[in-house]
Amino acid sequence: MKDQAGGLGKRLLRVRGRPRRARESAYSWQLVVLTVSVGAFMGQLDSSIVTIAYPSLEREFGAPLATVQWVSLAYLLVTTALMVTVGHMSDLLGRKSVYLRGFALFTLASAACSLAPDLAALVCFRVVQALGAAMISANSVALVTVAAPRERLRGALGFQAAGQALGLAVGPTLGGVLVATVGWRWVFWINVPVGVAAMIMGYYLLPPTDRRATGARFDLPGTAWLASGAAAMLGGVSAFSGLPLPGWAGAVLIVASAVLWWGFVRREGRAAEPLVSTRLMRDRRVAWGLLGALAGYLVLFGPLVLVPLALVRHTGADEMRVGLLLGPLAVGFALAANAQEAVLPKAWPSRRRCMAGALLALVALAGSALAVPRDLWLIVWLGVLGLGLGLFTPSNNEMVMSSVPEEHSGTGGGMINMTRSLGTALGVALVTLTYHLDSDHTWDSVLPLLPVLVLVLGALLMALSAAAGGRAGSPSDPGS
Repeated sequence: MKDQAGGLGKRLLRVRGRPRRARESAYSWQLVVLTVSVGAFMGQLDSSIVTIAYPSLEREFGAPLATVQWVSLAYLLVTTALMVTVGHMSDLLGRKSVYLRGFALFTLASAACSLAPDLAALVCFRVVQALGAAMISANSVALVTVAAPRERLRGALGFQAAGQALGLAVGPTLGGVLVATVGWRWVFWINVPVGVAAMIMGYYLLPPTDRRATGARFDLPGTAWLASGAAAMLGGVSAFSGLPLPGWAGAVLIVASAVLWWGFVRREGRAAEPLVSTRLMRDRRVAWGLLGALAGYLVLFGPLVLVPLALVRHTGADEMRVGLLLGPLAVGFALAANAQEAVLPKAWPSRRRCMAGALLALVALAGSALAVPRDLWLIVWLGVLGLGLGLFTPSNNEMVMSSVPEEHSGTGGGMINMTRSLGTALGVALVTLTYHLDSDHTWDSVLPLLPVLVLVLGALLMALSAAAGGRAGSPSDPGS
């Protein structure tokens, strides 16, 4: 039996072309999108499912919230730092190969997380898990971009984005059920059977990489600058959020973060093979699109952490009810991401769709800031916010990826996912800081964050408007 299991593992990791039946199927590219969406679902599920376990982790390990949040931040920090590097690696070595090995590592690390004896070990295992998640996520957009027909790309990316949204929203509800019934360790055990199923799907349904980038090297110094800058920034915010560090340490970390980010920008401008392609970033659609990805996921993930904290502590709501209240956010996202092609005029370019989505999300945030904390108001405004972000995200991704050459699509997809992860990490950190600053831990702890999110979206609207004067539209984006 052991030899049979080992043989199965080797076969799964030995990357070959798809079986003829899958390759010649009329639904060939849809099967690729479905398979990749499973990975997108799992990556975001694992980001959001952990937040519901924070109180249990605080009790079991006797640690404050500012320390427990690093179970999430360590995961997000590693994915942020490695996303572009891993995407670049997949351009060189093959996306299917990197994707399958990433799922294998993610699944094994999930099992290790469920067995962690203390908080330090759990954070370490989460770092390993994040490496696997980076190998999965960095390839998701690229695999969809290469597989889908150009005229169907926006819809395909919408389906993949809907998988991410579903993972984000199911996480709190599923986490609440698992924590309440079988304990927090099962929020990691649940990844194991799904991971095995996803590996089997990927082995049989994903195509190998036909065109690969050549002659390139990894920008390890750039990765170090990026990781150090992000870690210092998140560490500084955590220090002001209750992490057991002296006050001056937080200020030092924030200053160090600014210096490290400056060094990263300088390094990328001089590097022969930069981590963040300066050639790609010269395209306004790519540059502003990456800013949009960061802003969109900060706005999306903030409520997923903030609403449970505010409601559980203020109203005594149980985790199950809070998870259900967050459902409209994901439902709205999924509906807008998948139905926009059928509802909106086909002549609308991606830039206009981004503008409409950002404006709708801006209205939802403004309404939320004035809303009374009642279930009906939350359902309405979170649903509207989901619609806006679901309209914005796939159009934003299409705007970026249509400007990236196919042989560098892994790098482009990695850049999108890197900024998403950074936006998600900022959402976690800012929510924790807001919660810490409000000593009463009431619903009013929501309000200080909402103006920040409004300003982010306002800046995003201006950025997209400025991008209108940039690069001429591609065939897939008429009228840009």
